[in-house]
Amino acid sequence: MEKILDIIDLISYEKGLKIEKVKDAIKEAVIKTAQKSLNTDYKYDVEIDEKSKILKLFQTVSVCEDSDTTEGEEKRGDSDTISLKEAKEIDESLEVGDELRYELNLDNMSRTVANTLHRELEFHIQRVLEDELFEKFKAQVGTIVTGSVVRVDEEDNTYIEIDEVRAILYKKNRIKGESFKVGNVVKSILKNVRIDRKSGIIIELSRTTPKFLEELLRLEVPEIADEDVIIHKCARIPGERAKVAISSLSPKIDPVGATVGVKGVRINSVSGELCNESIDCIEFSPIPEMFISRALSPALISAVSIEDGKAYVTIPTDQKPKAIGRSGINIRLASMLTGFEIELIEKASESKEIKDGEDESTRKDRSKKVDISSLASLFKD
Repeated sequence: MEKILDIIDLISYEKGLKIEKVKDAIKEAVIKTAQKSLNTDYKYDVEIDEKSKILKLFQTVSVCEDSDTTEGEEKRGDSDTISLKEAKEIDESLEVGDELRYELNLDNMSRTVANTLHRELEFHIQRVLEDELFEKFKAQVGTIVTGSVVRVDEEDNTYIEIDEVRAILYKKNRIKGESFKVGNVVKSILKNVRIDRKSGIIIELSRTTPKFLEELLRLEVPEIADEDVIIHKCARIPGERAKVAISSLSPKIDPVGATVGVKGVRINSVSGELCNESIDCIEFSPIPEMFISRALSPALISAVSIEDGKAYVTIPTDQKPKAIGRSGINIRLASMLTGFEIELIEKASESKEIKDGEDESTRKDRSKKVDISSLASLFKD
């Protein structure tokens, strides 16, 4: 094969591949073609002459004892072994067990062999492309990607084109209630990349993972991007509500204030991307009891105790609905955020206790008055 380096350079340029990987793919394609066309049991090797730009194919044969070869097998190309006698005629230094290489002619390939080589080249170049894409997108797992919707199938799965590669946003990974049309520009998190034998590379996207919220906050809040504010954990019920535990590395920065922004402009921007999902920003505490108390906000907590990995939270009766939240969403998120199973213990509020105390004393005073008036009537009689 003449001018093979020019072909390699052209393929490398058009496909955006590294030259060395294209060289390896072409060598592999030529070896596979030789195995299919000549004999699969033979050993082949390929070399590219950098000066002449010519690709050469070699067959490797093993030197064996003269008695180990049968009549008719000593013809080159008809066996993977060569007798010691014939090997000595080529090179006197060769011994039994050594390997000898000789070049095979590629100039007189039949049309069948040429077609086989063409298919092998296409296959191996495609494999290199897939490997490059796989490594590229694998490095982007957990980051936000943006693309245009190109199709929505009958199962309501959305196909999004990202850098000329089609990714899939399954219905289960989409926020409840949202829908997309062809041409919509969509942000999502790159959740997973895998290779399927039939479909090739499958890029899975998601808009429901807590990681998506974290990355959106990183884009919107400079303090988080600069790592002055740290996101410790995030819990979401997609499309409804989320809680984010944050802290600041600098005493001059209020983590909650920085994340929320002036008049809530930053957090509202993130919420808008998530179908107006309500987002609670909570200051993280290394003290579990304090962290649990903050996670249950806006409820006011009286006391927290932890036993055997379970948190027992004492709470005034009038604060219990706030702690539980609508359909139990607040306590579920608090449990997800802190990692503790939370059990609420009701306690009468102080105002009620005071009122109950006043009622009791009032009843006692009234009873005393009744007793005194009855005694006075007796004296009068």
